[in-house]
Amino acid sequence: MKACLIVSTYTPRKCGIATFSNDLRDNLLPKGQKTLIAAITDPFSSYVYPPEVAFKIRQERKADYISCAKWANRNPDIELVIIQHEYGIFGGQDGDYVLELVSHLQKPYLLVTHTVLPNPYENQKQVLMSLACSANGVICMTSRARKLLLNIYNVPQEKIFVVPHGVPNFSIKEREALKEQYGFQDRRIITTFGFIGPGKGLEFGLKALAQVVDKHSDVLYLIAGNTHPMLLRSEGESYRNSILQLVEELELENNVLFINHYLDIGEIGDYLYMTDIYLSPYPNLDQAVSGPLSFAVGCGRAIISTPYEYAREILAEGRGLIAREATPEALAEQMELILGEPAIQVELEERVAEFGQSFSWESVAGIYLKIAEEVLELYDAEKAQKLGL
Repeated sequence: MKACLIVSTYTPRKCGIATFSNDLRDNLLPKGQKTLIAAITDPFSSYVYPPEVAFKIRQERKADYISCAKWANRNPDIELVIIQHEYGIFGGQDGDYVLELVSHLQKPYLLVTHTVLPNPYENQKQVLMSLACSANGVICMTSRARKLLLNIYNVPQEKIFVVPHGVPNFSIKEREALKEQYGFQDRRIITTFGFIGPGKGLEFGLKALAQVVDKHSDVLYLIAGNTHPMLLRSEGESYRNSILQLVEELELENNVLFINHYLDIGEIGDYLYMTDIYLSPYPNLDQAVSGPLSFAVGCGRAIISTPYEYAREILAEGRGLIAREATPEALAEQMELILGEPAIQVELEERVAEFGQSFSWESVAGIYLKIAEEVLELYDAEKAQKLGL
């Protein structure tokens, strides 16, 4: 394959899918795969993109999606397009402007589904069904998402590929040395990282912490990450302020620390490797994918989670502790298990570490490349058959 084109948000835009696409591109390169980017920009910011960004799509300009398709059609090097799909990154109702792109595209494409809703609104369902119908392959990240694609979105089984969420190749570091470096020596570290917003469930985490901190006063809960840029524009810091107020109400000032900025990969690695418990307290039980949880798995951390879909699959077979329900009380029960018995932490870390190796971006990019080659081979064969060759 000469080159592939990824249609997605892209760094330096602060967005989980932008980071995902950047990581995918960076790990396809060592395998000899040239990769270009069509970056979706938002109307409130301007970005200085790296050289691999060959086309820019203004999110709310329908004509740009058509122009991108026509440009890709004319480019002789581009043999395959990879569309990262999340409703919120495209313009129109439920991101339906992306349908303009695929309707004008004359090259095969893979659809990567970052959100597969179990109970979609009718238009959400139609958007994803239309994208999947004309795609040459559909990638999802869990077996649960695969079942939803089959049963709700009517995607043919032979089109669907399950590929794990990639995790960067973090430099492994020693926990106690990191704690000393950051001034957290003699503390048991619980961490939640990523963009801050109401869907994160931080209030559950804080209320759970309040139930164990009297017995375990050495615990320090690190909440690392800034407010999501879209939320910041619409509501300012109202959610963060409510969380700060909750810390005061629960008298947790000595046991909670906010790291209020966007974390680079090096910082994420440091915070994860100094972590004793990674806490994933999402309140939405339909949550299909979590990049931060994947990163914690890749780093072999002991994990406690609410019982949302992605966690239930990834942490199955004893790879983590899943609360019986999404409540502070249920999370506190699991915290107490690990804080009260350090051997459980060691056992969980050992169980998840081996599984986490399959999440490395090097491995995941290899799977993407294999799928791309299979899809192109089938596309070329079908094209030849139509031409009677």
